[in-house]
Amino acid sequence: MGGVGGGLVGLALPELFAQDRPRPHHPPRARAVIQLFMSGAASTCDMYDHKPSLEKHAGEPFDPGGRVELFQSSPGVVMPSPWKWRRHGESGLPMSSLVPRLAEVVDDLAFIRSMTTRTNVHGPATFFGATGFVRPGFPAAGAWLSWGLGSANDDLPTFVALPDERGLPPGGPRNWAAGFLPAEHQGITLWPGREEPLRNLRPNSDADWVKDPAGDERDRSLLAELGRIHGGGREEDDRLAARMRAFELTARLQLAAPEALDTTGESAATRRLYGLDDPVTADFGRRCLVARRLVERGVRFVQVWSGADNGFPRRNWDSHENLERDHGSMGRSMDGPAAALVADLKGRGLLDEVLVNWTTEFGRMPCAQGALGRDHNPDGFTCWLAGGGVRGGVEYGATDEWGYRAADAPVEVHDVHATMLHLLGFDHERMVVRHEGLDRRLTDVHGHVLTELLA
Repeated sequence: MGGVGGGLVGLALPELFAQDRPRPHHPPRARAVIQLFMSGAASTCDMYDHKPSLEKHAGEPFDPGGRVELFQSSPGVVMPSPWKWRRHGESGLPMSSLVPRLAEVVDDLAFIRSMTTRTNVHGPATFFGATGFVRPGFPAAGAWLSWGLGSANDDLPTFVALPDERGLPPGGPRNWAAGFLPAEHQGITLWPGREEPLRNLRPNSDADWVKDPAGDERDRSLLAELGRIHGGGREEDDRLAARMRAFELTARLQLAAPEALDTTGESAATRRLYGLDDPVTADFGRRCLVARRLVERGVRFVQVWSGADNGFPRRNWDSHENLERDHGSMGRSMDGPAAALVADLKGRGLLDEVLVNWTTEFGRMPCAQGALGRDHNPDGFTCWLAGGGVRGGVEYGATDEWGYRAADAPVEVHDVHATMLHLLGFDHERMVVRHEGLDRRLTDVHGHVLTELLA
């Protein structure tokens, strides 16, 4: 494999598309990000944002004042959470019994309780959470970070997406695309639970280059010459160079990825911590553990998805029909592994330099849809940050008494992205790429750093 890697490096063309990579604008607090994305819209009023009014007015018509716009239904009655609430940790922050393991690490979490988004449709809202834009075609946050910081390990990608084993989220790989940034910064999709976690990761024993190394050398020399010919006069087209770099990385991945993705060498205690021996938590737990292993090895941004695109029975957080059933299942699969990731990073001394971001595309309504479900709510929900220069055991902003609208210090994903970039050493207003006559950035023309959350 060393010979193949060297041969592919020999094929690499000069940089065909180069925009000066920005240098950090100030000393960073974090060097990597792990984003836990709850696909399908998790109901944060059933996890983190306790509203006694839902219990007090249970069964009454929901009337928060003004027009209420829902995605599928008309406003139903006030619906209390099926889970019990209790305050936890030294911070005394409320957590529901749906997330008992996360409650154990509550003092390491910074809650943003006043999140809002611009659409109540899954696909556009997922794009917005991943890229800062409701339309596809824009670079994901991980691609911006890859472009800004570059690689800390040439044998692994800078940006990795770990989808739910049940399938891709709405929009699929466009949520981890490079957009108008150089194509090399797109996220690489890995499936740690599969026999072949990356397509063509292992060489085919029947391949010609295995049978005839001398012939392979001739083939590579010819390809190199053809590549040089093709690249002439195409200096503004980065696709060929990106493809060559992808081939180089693929060759190196054949050596590096199996080790990075292999969790069998982890201690029994670590495997239990992430729930790898429990079929309910094994998939998300494995991917959270792989995320930790990847950032340990220099990967800059790892996106771990909980939930896939819509299907029946539900395979994501989109609990229109039966919240207690569907969130009960999704919550059990997520809670332990997410808490394990925070605790494990902290125990290894990595939490100070790795930022963890738990998020979802929007929340769910405080009123019932039908008898047992909740509809989409883009106007008030919760996300949290941990580590990477963020204070733990704190909260920012608030929703109204129902958990329906952001009532204090509304926050958009642009503010979260601005804070993320700040912790990684970048001024979000100066991290700019000129594209089609416009100065583009991750935060568009919005965003401010949530300084109240910084340690």
